[in-house]
Amino acid sequence: MIRYVPFLLVLALWIYAFIDCLNTPEEQVRGLPKVVWVIIILLFGEVLVGPIAWLVAGKYRGPVPAGGSTPAEWHRNHRAQFVAPDDNPEFLKSLKEETKKDEALLKDWEADLRRREEELRRRERGEDPRAD
Repeated sequence: MIRYVPFLLVLALWIYAFIDCLNTPEEQVRGLPKVVWVIIILLFGEVLVGPIAWLVAGKYRGPVPAGGSTPAEWHRNHRAQFVAPDDNPEFLKSLKEETKKDEALLKDWEADLRRREEELRRRERGEDPRAD
């Protein structure tokens, strides 16, 4: 069982470096294009040269910019500004619409309850509830 531990550690490092390379934005890759790093990691993974080279020299490991970044260029150029729910007019409008729907539903339930209560009173008095 212990003889498999080195193999599993190499495999884990190989997989980690591969996934890390795939998830790294292009502007954080150093030295070579990202595709070349992926090929190096895959080809030289068994001898640990590829994964170790990626971890040491392939990725810029500095502080992450405050705005963050995403792999897609469209997302980098179109940052969404966060708006608190109480400042968002669309959200407030949707709340008003939901409130109107809830009030209408409540009125319907109250009317149905009054109708059922009236039917029960008529039954208790012995009247035919379908007389109306």
